Amino acid sequence: MRSILKWVLRIVVALALAAVAVGLWKREELQRLMAVNSLFSEEKIVHNFSHMNEAFLTVDLPRGNGPTWELPYGEGFDLPDGTDKWIDERSVTSLLVMQDGDIRFEEYYLGTSPNDRRISWSVAKSYLSALFGILLNEGAIDSLDDPVIKYAPKLKGSAYEAATIRNVLNMASGVTFDEDYLDPNSDINRMGRVIALGGELDDFAASLQDSFATPGETWQYVSIDTHVLGMVIRGATGRSVAELLTDKIIQPLGLEHDGYYVTDGAGVAFVLAGLNFTTRDFARFGQMILQDGKVDGQQLVPAEWIFEATQPSAPTAQGKIGYGYQWWIPRGAHEGEFLARGIYGQYIYFNQPRGVLIVSTGADRLFLEPGVNDQNIEMFRKIAESL
Repeated sequence: MRSILKWVLRIVVALALAAVAVGLWKREELQRLMAVNSLFSEEKIVHNFSHMNEAFLTVDLPRGNGPTWELPYGEGFDLPDGTDKWIDERSVTSLLVMQDGDIRFEEYYLGTSPNDRRISWSVAKSYLSALFGILLNEGAIDSLDDPVIKYAPKLKGSAYEAATIRNVLNMASGVTFDEDYLDPNSDINRMGRVIALGGELDDFAASLQDSFATPGETWQYVSIDTHVLGMVIRGATGRSVAELLTDKIIQPLGLEHDGYYVTDGAGVAFVLAGLNFTTRDFARFGQMILQDGKVDGQQLVPAEWIFEATQPSAPTAQGKIGYGYQWWIPRGAHEGEFLARGIYGQYIYFNQPRGVLIVSTGADRLFLEPGVNDQNIEMFRKIAESL
């Protein structure tokens, strides 16, 4: 009996040591998984959104050694009635308003500061669109009507096999993908766990097998479509998106601070949501777009691409918000009015005729409630019209 107890004790000790060893080996992955599970909790969300590099793998986007693009301060103005209430209700963390290249208003809330590098969420999709336009103009990609598998052969046999580049730019791939952020078992949250545990998003995209529509027929917001665009870019150029974005957009912009991308376990940039910059540096990108892609006489992004990309070309439902090539076009938009948008209240709003750019970041846990996005757009319109 005593020998049996000793044997059992040895087994228990061995299993405990194995568990400790596995825990140490997988400690970082487990920490990232825990971070994902508490990322949007009420008590942590504001801090987390300014410190994504504490929880996830990242790759730097260095600003380089060039001069900073100075953003001068123009005449101040009073925000329209109702703005303070909106800032409070929508958990706004920063608001920056520019007109004709001058900062007219800048403020930070909920303990954030001008030096916080905030997570972009899906605002990153519009950055990738700008990079795509550059590469298309340079001839790295032959046509928007090329199949994605021409540049991303790993997607052969997946639900993306019949999709073209234009289809994924328009979020009209027809690929089945559950974007419900509140469902822990949705595809978007499964994808988050892939990143947290050091998996590879290329494998995740290639594993998708189901379609709900013929490519190009129906619009449905499918975030993994943007990762597929990143696969196309990497396949066409043989370079990483982080390197290309740094060389062709980030360093020529003259940012104040380095930025960074969240990455998967293979070091591949989380191009659909993982950019992190300060509010002013988001504004520098936005001002470049507002100026038809030009900074100090240098054409960074082709003006023709910006115009084409911000037209409501996707097959969205009649009367609903429009979508272009990874850009949003509000209902009732006039020419030159469009926006980049991310979950929890991240926006870059453009009103080209009035020369107005608005950057707003947030930690709005109620962002999915009906009417919230429309309310935000109307607030941006009120601010623009009050200048």
